[in-house]
Amino acid sequence: MDRSRLYWILQFVGWSCFVVVNLFFMSLIRGITSVQVGAYLSLGAFYLASTHVFRHFIKSKKWFDFSIMQLLANALVVLLILSFTNVLATILINWIFGILRVNEDLRPIVLLVNMFISFLYYSLWTMMYFLYHFLENYNSTLKYQAKINEIKLNQLRSQLNPHFIFNALNSVRALVDENPSKSKEAITQLSNILRYSLIMDKKRTIGFGDEIKIVRDYLDLETIRFEERLKVSYEIEDEAYHYKIPPMMLQTIVENAIKHGISNRMKGGLIHIKCSIGLAEDLYISVKNSGQLKGGMGRKNDGSGHGISNTIQRLRLIYGNRANFKMKNFDAEFVVTEIKIPKQSIKLD
Repeated sequence: MDRSRLYWILQFVGWSCFVVVNLFFMSLIRGITSVQVGAYLSLGAFYLASTHVFRHFIKSKKWFDFSIMQLLANALVVLLILSFTNVLATILINWIFGILRVNEDLRPIVLLVNMFISFLYYSLWTMMYFLYHFLENYNSTLKYQAKINEIKLNQLRSQLNPHFIFNALNSVRALVDENPSKSKEAITQLSNILRYSLIMDKKRTIGFGDEIKIVRDYLDLETIRFEERLKVSYEIEDEAYHYKIPPMMLQTIVENAIKHGISNRMKGGLIHIKCSIGLAEDLYISVKNSGQLKGGMGRKNDGSGHGISNTIQRLRLIYGNRANFKMKNFDAEFVVTEIKIPKQSIKLD
């Protein structure tokens, strides 16, 4: 609904309720007449008009750019002025409708009470108006931040795609040279990998089963290329297949293990992938590979920044502080990469 239209609906409904409630209590105390109904309708119209003028004043003077203390001070002054004006308007309305009781209505204590009651009404309206404004701005900020995060995620995914395709093509090229008889199967696996890389561009997260399938295809290609130099093992709980993870996340970790671990060792090495569910039902992914960290966890895996740092950024954008990423030397022979994917909002039905 349009904000201006919503504002006027709330104005009319709110001050109409004010009139109805006051007339109801008046009828319980001493009954009501058509004259009193007219007087209260006029008073309700004055409240509506005065608060609308107040709103225009707030917007024209850009109060929401003020500090909190300045905003409160200005609001207090204007509320007192409005309350005093309302008391004068009430006297005038009662006089016009012929229901003004001079000896009673103009007593100082009565005037102060009426001013205090008016102050409460205006304060309530002001709090509701400010609260709506701040909530609206907060929601707009959240939507803006979500849009920015989505743009960043798209940029990160677009960086991974050509890098991934390049690595896969390199594997097949080496395979064609070294083992032509297995090239056909390898090309089919490469086709699966390329199809997946195109699909993942459109998704924020993807089923764990889809990701692990591509990882298996990729490691099968690398196993053919490295032959006995590469050993691969899996330890995956069935429950892990019910979760979603960021696309290319596990694939990137495996590529990093191949490039910086296995390929740098004359005798090759081992890659062990373990996926389990923790006590809090978070998904824990561990990739253990032969090799040693020398440049630290933040090391880039391709010289262009599309590796581990990319994965860390995507995890932070999607899950905030609820996800964890660790890469460390396990012992003198292995490096282990550990990732925690939070349970909330990722489990598949």
